[in-house]
Amino acid sequence: MVTRIEVAARPGVADARGAGIRSAIRTFLALPVDDVSTRTIYKIDAPLSPPEQERVMRELTDPVTERSSLSRLPSSGADWVLRIGFLPGVTDNLGRSAQVAIEDLIARPLGDDGGVYTETEIHLGGGGLDRGAAARAGGELLANLLIESLGVLSGAEWDAADLDLSLPRFQAAGDPQVRTIDLSGDDPDLERISREGTLSLSLNEMSTIRDHYADPARAAARGALGMPGWPTDVELECLAQTWSEHCKHKIFNATIRYHEGERTETVRSLFNTYIRGTTEQVAERVDWLVSVFHDNAGVIRLDDERNLVFKVETHNSPSALDPYGGAMTGIVGVNRDPFGTGIGAELLFNVWGYCLASPFYGGEIPAGLLHPRRIRDGVHKGVIDGGNQSGIPYGRGWEFFDERYLGKPLVYCGTVGWMPSEVNGEPSENKDVCPGHRVVMVGGRIGKDGIHGATFSSEELHADSPVQAVQIGDPITQKKMTDFLLEARDAGLYAAITDNGAGGLSSSVGEMATLCGGACIDLAEAPLKYAGLDPWEVLLSEAQERMTLAVPAEQLEGFLALARRREVEATDLGEFTTEPVFHVQQAGKTIAHLDMTFLHDGCPTLVLDARWQPPAAAELADVEPGDHAEALRALLGRLNLCSNETKARQYDHEVKGLSVVKPFVGVGADVPGDAAVFLAGHSGRAGVVLSEGILPRYSDLDTYWMAAAAVDLAVRRAVAVGGSVGRIAALDNFCWPDPVQSERTPDGHHKLAQLVRACRGLQDACLVFDLPLISGKDSMKNDSTRGGVKISIPPTLLVSVIGTMDDVSRAQTLDAKRPGDLLYILGETRAELGAGEYLQYLGEQREGVGWLGDRVPTVDLELSRACCEAVGGLLDRGLVRTAHAPGPGGLALALVRTALGGRLGVDVDLARLPAAQPLSPAEALYSESGGRFLLSAAADDAAEVERAMEGLPWARIGEVTAAAPAARVCLREGERTLVDEALERLERAWKETLHGV
Repeated sequence: MVTRIEVAARPGVADARGAGIRSAIRTFLALPVDDVSTRTIYKIDAPLSPPEQERVMRELTDPVTERSSLSRLPSSGADWVLRIGFLPGVTDNLGRSAQVAIEDLIARPLGDDGGVYTETEIHLGGGGLDRGAAARAGGELLANLLIESLGVLSGAEWDAADLDLSLPRFQAAGDPQVRTIDLSGDDPDLERISREGTLSLSLNEMSTIRDHYADPARAAARGALGMPGWPTDVELECLAQTWSEHCKHKIFNATIRYHEGERTETVRSLFNTYIRGTTEQVAERVDWLVSVFHDNAGVIRLDDERNLVFKVETHNSPSALDPYGGAMTGIVGVNRDPFGTGIGAELLFNVWGYCLASPFYGGEIPAGLLHPRRIRDGVHKGVIDGGNQSGIPYGRGWEFFDERYLGKPLVYCGTVGWMPSEVNGEPSENKDVCPGHRVVMVGGRIGKDGIHGATFSSEELHADSPVQAVQIGDPITQKKMTDFLLEARDAGLYAAITDNGAGGLSSSVGEMATLCGGACIDLAEAPLKYAGLDPWEVLLSEAQERMTLAVPAEQLEGFLALARRREVEATDLGEFTTEPVFHVQQAGKTIAHLDMTFLHDGCPTLVLDARWQPPAAAELADVEPGDHAEALRALLGRLNLCSNETKARQYDHEVKGLSVVKPFVGVGADVPGDAAVFLAGHSGRAGVVLSEGILPRYSDLDTYWMAAAAVDLAVRRAVAVGGSVGRIAALDNFCWPDPVQSERTPDGHHKLAQLVRACRGLQDACLVFDLPLISGKDSMKNDSTRGGVKISIPPTLLVSVIGTMDDVSRAQTLDAKRPGDLLYILGETRAELGAGEYLQYLGEQREGVGWLGDRVPTVDLELSRACCEAVGGLLDRGLVRTAHAPGPGGLALALVRTALGGRLGVDVDLARLPAAQPLSPAEALYSESGGRFLLSAAADDAAEVERAMEGLPWARIGEVTAAAPAARVCLREGERTLVDEALERLERAWKETLHGV
């Protein structure tokens, strides 16, 4: 029995969703749509009495703004109706939430076979559409056909149609099976098995697995267990997941022969040399590192009672296929990383950042790819819904645009949490897994969503990329789970916890088992969303909202009882053992028996070649614009420099009430701050500083300086708000195009050399700043060949930093505070326009394509640290009213942002800048040299401020002038005026590009 309920806006009440769809159709597809209305359809697959149907309908309807019907609401008079619903097996969060509400209302479950399914009807009016145009609106803009169904009906067809009571039930292709994979074939057979199975294993890796199973002694031992000689599909899939680039970081752990000119150097593991090696050196000089590199997230000490936990992840490949679901999974997934660190952390705040192609992209979109605007809208909405619905505020956010992200967007999501230094008398960072502990899975059920997620993200995006790799998170289910688990943590009901992330049970149980020896689980006990999954799918599914725990046997009943009271599903799957075997059963029958050493250490080490050849870049003779004021306005409107307030405002920054320096600062609270400052809790003044640096275009000239400059920028931003060098930690997230030489990647040697140089730049900068790398992630296959067109991202490194403050009241912001304040520049400016925003603009103006230039922005790292320490001292003494770290766009953009923040004018003489060599006006304004600060101070404090900067390159370059509406930005070179613009005019240029987009 299916009950169908249709809900729509009441007559006279604005349909906001419909208005948004109308705007999108007209903007992106230029289709003549005049009227759009929407309806939500609920299909309840369970017997309900007529009174129950009425009660449920009222429960699902807002009585003020909505109307509903158990049959069909009156015709809208639309020309076309689009029906969009989830395909079978795809997570339906609205349906899941409605089911919980209905079961509470009728005081009984809907039953194992019952459920609630939802779909959306979009009614299009205007008279100018034919069926093809309506279908185009649905397929190109409104429905994602990878995970959703789309029906197109004319208004007459809709009026005449019977009520649609069909349900998107998942139907198994057959009975669950365990298959044996014969690896006795030749090399092409092994490559075919890997390719067709989305295993992402190389021929060498497949051969290693074949040789392992071909060993006669192993074959005999397996026979005694009733196992076939060749691996089962469960074993092969588990090996592929564990050995995936996503999980094993094979390129970062490869042996690399680096060639530069006549010199050759061998690097044995970029990770051990440049990441772990950096932190080990810094750890000798700082005393607040708690746990790094061996858990889901990095842990540092906040004070004697509290630790901070931080992780940033990427979710690029899923977001390319399904921006909303992929990005939502990114944020709820990274939430679980700090939560699953140590004995478990409470979540404080999130961060986000995206590298995208322009939302105004007008070129050809290769088949299989989505328009960048659609990706951008979906990614933002997914991360907003995933984080804020979990009750977690957003502390930082940014966007970077480049056409090379058309094939794969980069979606960064991060989460900060905290945990007591001790829990139940034990250090909170420890995981204690002992033989005999029960393997318990908690949270959501297992489905086909997310299968092959780890291996899929370890290869380029192509036409055969698996649909089932896409997942959709459920933040409400996750919130219930995390609240329950914090309660269980404090009650001492479990001993260890980890996230069911990439690889699902395969990775979570397989990795936890290394702490005691091995594990034995029975997949027949695992709770499923629907019947029909093969055992290997149950083991590897990355279906969301799940954690795996080690529960002492004597605590099991108490743990399960608390889970029942909190309405969280928890299942005992088996136990941890001393035997060094990952033993998987199905209803008591062994289906996988994997040697733990081979599983985790058997993957052969890659041996790769890297060859560095600096790019050919011609020196530019004339870099002066015809009109400096016009150039400044144009720069302010560029995608990477303009205001992104429309999107950023949609994130909730204030839930929990901990923000001090908010994402937007200034008198209008509309200028992005250098960094965010949050209280670490509702008692005391201790705080957390968050900032970041990302400069992908510098990679076009030299990834060494790209990395070093990103570190410098992130640190200076943190220092500008009150952070202190020596109390800041970093996370490194590398996103790279495929750096392995092959027929498909003929420039792999160069891309790998770029990776080596980036790691060197990162290390050199971190060592100077005493900046430990406490966590990170690398994503190495960010290419797309969809539509037969290869698109590779630029080598991209995100450096995220977290610092601690004893007293947040000393925090500072970048906005100008008072007319008459003096403006200072601290640090040296060099003639370095290469790969910057200004040359991009100038080249587009003169030749229709951005210029690269030849001199990448650099930084004197030792000098930059000295400047950071000087600024810290000035902030401690309360001597500066403004502190700002110039970055992309150079000093000109920094001055305008400072003026906009205070709605005050500035008058600056560029001839006074401390410079390594004579600078042209364009170089003075737009060079992106690192290591600099823009400061303001009261005139009465000038002598003290200037004494504090002695021995460093500094200059008093001007002053803050009158407030709006008279505020002007006046930029001079001696007696020559370069820019004299009303601040209001500059503000319009800065805000109009992405206003409403």
